[in-house]
Amino acid sequence: MDSTQQNGAPVRRRRARCESTASVPQFTNSPTMIVMVGLPARGKTYISKKLTRYLNWIGVTTKVFNVGQYRRDATRSYNSFEFFRPDNEEAMKIRKACAVAALKDVCDYFTREMGQVVVFDATNTTPERRDVILSFAKENGYKVFFVESICDDPEIIGENIKQVKLSSPDYVGCDKEEAVADFLKRIECYKLTYVPLDDSKDRSLSYIKIFNVGSRYLVNRVQDHIQSRIVYYLMNIHVTPRSIYLCRHGESELNLVGRIGGDSGLSVRGAKFASALGSYLRGQAISDLKVWTSHMKRTIQTAEALGVQYEQWKALNEIDAGVCEEMTYEEIQKNYPEEFALRDQDKYRYRYPKGESYEDLVQRLEPVIMELERQENVLVICHQAVMRCLLAYFLDKSAGELPYLKCPLHTVLKLTPVAYGCKVESVFLNIEAVNTHRDKPVNVDVDREPAEALETVPDHI
Repeated sequence: MDSTQQNGAPVRRRRARCESTASVPQFTNSPTMIVMVGLPARGKTYISKKLTRYLNWIGVTTKVFNVGQYRRDATRSYNSFEFFRPDNEEAMKIRKACAVAALKDVCDYFTREMGQVVVFDATNTTPERRDVILSFAKENGYKVFFVESICDDPEIIGENIKQVKLSSPDYVGCDKEEAVADFLKRIECYKLTYVPLDDSKDRSLSYIKIFNVGSRYLVNRVQDHIQSRIVYYLMNIHVTPRSIYLCRHGESELNLVGRIGGDSGLSVRGAKFASALGSYLRGQAISDLKVWTSHMKRTIQTAEALGVQYEQWKALNEIDAGVCEEMTYEEIQKNYPEEFALRDQDKYRYRYPKGESYEDLVQRLEPVIMELERQENVLVICHQAVMRCLLAYFLDKSAGELPYLKCPLHTVLKLTPVAYGCKVESVFLNIEAVNTHRDKPVNVDVDREPAEALETVPDHI
């Protein structure tokens, strides 16, 4: 802390220590517009939301602009597919005005909110509409990357309509069969003017074409690092129904005495949890379940009790607390009072001396997320900070929320991806454990009361 004199008394100010704070990654040297292309019910909004969640999680500030929402705001009510007929001149004027309004807001987002990427979620099925977007981007110095979703599989289209479109505000209170019939007619309206990106005419553009939800891809002219990240991500996601199970290791010997980090083994209660976890998973009867652990003793001992094969990931090791490894919070505050205060002031970006930050941890865990997206049913046995990072990805939590997500010991989180998000089921396995969660304190200054010891009350209370 810096001190200055005010009326003869020292006044303390917070001081940021740059070398302990991970820098915000800059993956783009100019704003990028990701422009969706495709007929309705081809998963464009699903891709838009999922891609935005991923980019924000890795530190690229991204926002979706859904032109359909602009249309709903402008018209207030939806009558029928007739609105989308290409010869409906009045409706076409409204639709064009909505696209222009969305582009204006894109500009505001880049200039005022310092965003790095936007996802322009609309059909953009005509060369004329795409030319408007390209001209807008050129005038403002934005890069453009098109993502076209092409699907001719009736089963996939029908499932998308059933899962997503029937719950659209357009069809509130509408009979399901009538809604499906109307939506199919809406698709036919778009087909009348749809011109896909052309491999010859559009060869100067940057784009990826996704065929039938990932059965095939065509990539053209990837311009930079962020576009290559987008392509890699889109080529790894799938829509196969599955569940991801997240849990921490069983309670460890160091958990019992309130010490962070280290590589201790399980406590007696931790071993009981490992056994209970095996019983729970057998009861779930999960087909082809993969089990992943870190390289640390406490996760390996937890997995060993399951009696199944498991895979060790070094990337799943707990956050490295550097010089603070195996210390209690009271000891950290006593020995490194300024470090203790700095971490509470910005827990996401604070890096332990000779250790890591949560921001570092997110970058380390990206390959794990990518592999989770490729897999079907997986159980990840990990650690508190690691589980927070993984959970933040699936639940779309901000950097500010991430370090304070509650991930209690001896509790399994079952994550089931659904349409535009993730359903979460929390299962406490009825084995008591210490509570290792620490809320953000109100007072984050150096001069404050000593840190309280980690609670030894049961974790589930």
